[in-house]
Amino acid sequence: MSRAKSSWAGRVVEADCVEFMERWQTPPPKVVVTSPPYNLGKKYSSYNDRRPQGEYLAWVRRWGALVHKIMDDDGSFFLNVGYTARAPDLPFRVLGQLREFFAVQNVIHWVKSISMPERGFAAGHFQPISSERYVNLCHEYVFHLTKTGSVKLDKLAIGTPYADKSNTTRWGHGRTVRDRGNVWFVPYEQKNGDMKHPAEFPPALPEMCVRLHGVSEGMLVYDPFAGIGSTAVACKRLGIDSIGTEIDPRYAALANERVASA
Repeated sequence: MSRAKSSWAGRVVEADCVEFMERWQTPPPKVVVTSPPYNLGKKYSSYNDRRPQGEYLAWVRRWGALVHKIMDDDGSFFLNVGYTARAPDLPFRVLGQLREFFAVQNVIHWVKSISMPERGFAAGHFQPISSERYVNLCHEYVFHLTKTGSVKLDKLAIGTPYADKSNTTRWGHGRTVRDRGNVWFVPYEQKNGDMKHPAEFPPALPEMCVRLHGVSEGMLVYDPFAGIGSTAVACKRLGIDSIGTEIDPRYAALANERVASA
C-alpha cells in the first residue's frame, strides 16, 4: 500500500479536486462516482453556483480531463448531473465537454420519486415546482463513462428478482435475478428538508454504481465532489477504499463525521 493511499483512504479531504488530481499519487481509481455543482444557483455553504456558462463548461472540461488521466484504463466514471425545468439540456452540455475523453457506455435514469395512481402507489421525494408550465422533476441522469466503451460489468450484482419465478429455470441459467436495466428507483433516506447539503444524493446510489462496475479486492473509488460523503459512506459499507475531495471545509467535516459513524 502506498504512503498516499494509507493516509487518505476512507477520508474526505478538504481540497480543490483540480489541484488534488493534478498532484495525484495514489494508485488509479477503478471507479469514480461524483455529482459536481450544476451551476444552477444551488445555495452551497461557500461555493458560487452561478458562474458564466462558458467559464463553467471550461471548468467541467478541465476536471474531466484530469479524471480521465488518473482513472484506471478499465475503470468506470459514474457522473450524476441534474437539471431544472428552465435548463433541461444542462446534463448534455456537461456531457459534451467530456466526449473527447470518454465514451458514453450507459445512460442511467435515477428516479427519485414515482407515482402510479392506477395502482394506488406513490413513493419517494422531490422538490415541487410551482408553475403552470412545468411538471415536477422526479429524475436525474447518471452517465456511465469509460475510456473504451467496452468495460465489462457485474450487472447481476444489482439485479432484481424475477416477478415470475418460473423464469429462474425457463432459460436454463438458474439465476434468481435479472438485469435491473437503466432505470433505478433510489429514494432519499430522508426528506429534502432534513438535508445538510443542497445537492446530496443517497449512499445507495453510489453503492449501486460501484457494485455495477464490480467490487474487487484492493480497488479504490474516488469522488472529486464529495459533498457530505455519500460515496465514502457507500464504500465503507462495501468494505472498499475510497478517497473524496471537498472544497468546502464545513461539508468535508460533516462527511468525515458521517463516514466515522457509518
